[in-house]
Amino acid sequence: MIHPFRVEISSADLDDLQARLALTRFTDEIPGTDQGVSAARVRRLVTRWRDGFDWRAVEARLNAHPQFTTEIDGQRIHFLHVRSQNPDALPLILTHGWPGSIAEYLDAIEPLSQHFHLVIPSMPGYGFSGPTKELGWDNQHIARAWAELMSRLGYDRYGAVGNDAGSMISPEIGRIAPDHVVGVHVTQIYSFPSGDPAEFAALTEEDQAGLAVLDWFWKEKGAFNVLQSQQPQTLAHALADSPAGLVGWLAQLFDEDLDDDFILTNAAIYWFTGTAGSALRLYWENARAEQPKEPTTVPLGLAMGEGDFKSIRPFANRDHANIVSWKTLPAPAHGHYTAHTATAALTADIQAFFADLT
Repeated sequence: MIHPFRVEISSADLDDLQARLALTRFTDEIPGTDQGVSAARVRRLVTRWRDGFDWRAVEARLNAHPQFTTEIDGQRIHFLHVRSQNPDALPLILTHGWPGSIAEYLDAIEPLSQHFHLVIPSMPGYGFSGPTKELGWDNQHIARAWAELMSRLGYDRYGAVGNDAGSMISPEIGRIAPDHVVGVHVTQIYSFPSGDPAEFAALTEEDQAGLAVLDWFWKEKGAFNVLQSQQPQTLAHALADSPAGLVGWLAQLFDEDLDDDFILTNAAIYWFTGTAGSALRLYWENARAEQPKEPTTVPLGLAMGEGDFKSIRPFANRDHANIVSWKTLPAPAHGHYTAHTATAALTADIQAFFADLT
């Protein structure tokens, strides 16, 4: 069964948030050090959330698109379903990541829906699909659920698009349903060294530089991954109780040059749905899941944002046997959330990628 859905946050929940924000206890810090998200940034975000951010406008923007829920494997799944005016358009399923949400793709709906039918689900445990009720929702399980969702909607032939965790899940949809997925378009390919020294011999200078950035990131910024993959429940207590703590934790992986309202939109979705802790579980699940050993075979396209995670082609070729497009989006496309910050460049690349396949 598929049921219509609307976002309707109560006035009582809005009032409760305002009261909590007004009572925020900001931390101190040592000036001139980089020990994480700064107190000044959190103070600015909290002030904006309390005094200027308009949740009702976000709610209206979400409700301007058809939304639905369905149950798959015992889990409620929420999704936007925007049909193109072209009845023969190719369907796409677009998957977000953490600390993002379906809000990542709101700007992309209008340009993409000119060419595609769009299905944009909230991942299990995230936002209006959460919280998760049982264990086992790793990348492969989500991919199987997405294949089931597209089948329920009557789509026999479709493409998959992803960012962040969605860049890991979307290729898995192609692995699970290769007879139905015409292609996969992602903004990152998360392929890492296997431990074989021979892999490094073929790396170009550009690849070596990308590997150095990756090494720096995990050594200096990777604490979120360690904590969330080991003890997500320990952190969940703080994120469920404090909106300031929530926005501080999420902001570590939201680029500094992102607009505050985009960050707050994502934070508010987690806050009002009570899924800040539930969303962390994906890291715990994936750390314990058995990973596929064979490469994917469905056509795969990569469109990186400048300054984002640097995908490395030799490692990617090991994990994906049919990479047909590999590029960095043209300037000024930058950062991790290009569907929001470089909408025209990313959606044009998505359109061109699937046009070449179909």
